[in-house]
Order: sequence, then C-alpha cells, then structure tokens
Amino acid sequence: MDRFYLALAALLGGIAIALAGWLDSHEPFDPRKFGASVIRSLIAGVVFAVGYKLTTPLAALDLLWAFLGGTGFDVAVNRIASALGNGSFPLPKEKEQS
Repeated sequence: MDRFYLALAALLGGIAIALAGWLDSHEPFDPRKFGASVIRSLIAGVVFAVGYKLTTPLAALDLLWAFLGGTGFDVAVNRIASALGNGSFPLPKEKEQS
C-alpha cells in the first residue's frame, strides 16, 4: 500500500504543476495538454513507486519526495518534448489544419 501512496503523490505533483503552468499561461484550458501531463505524471508515479527504496515505514518526507519527483518529471519531459516539437508528448502531434 505504501507504493500506491508514493505513486499517488507523484501523480498529484505532476497534476499540480500542470495546473500551475496553465494558470501562469493565461491561455484557455487545453484538455490535450493537460491530458499529456496526466499521462506523464502516471508514468512518473509508477517509476517512482517501483524505484523508491523504502527502508523504513512510509513517512511524510517520502510523500514529499514523490510529489516533487512528479513535478520535476513532468516539467523536464515537457521542456524536452517542446524543444523537439511535440509539447503534448506522449500524445501524438496535432495535425495542422489548412
């Protein structure tokens, strides 16, 4: 159950940073961009929960690290994907309408 809480904390961290980015952008809400952030956060949650070394019972500090790990993962992947031309990674690029 501890691993589930770690994954949930990382997921919430990614969602929180996605919402903060949207609020800072002053753009209309784009469900596609938000959905990509949720998927990236799910990936971060699973990776963090599987890879995190629990030597003691789960503590608040562990959840904080998971939360921050989720935020950092989403931001890093978003920046890299945007630089490569697909800011909504892992979703496919939107087709431009002519």
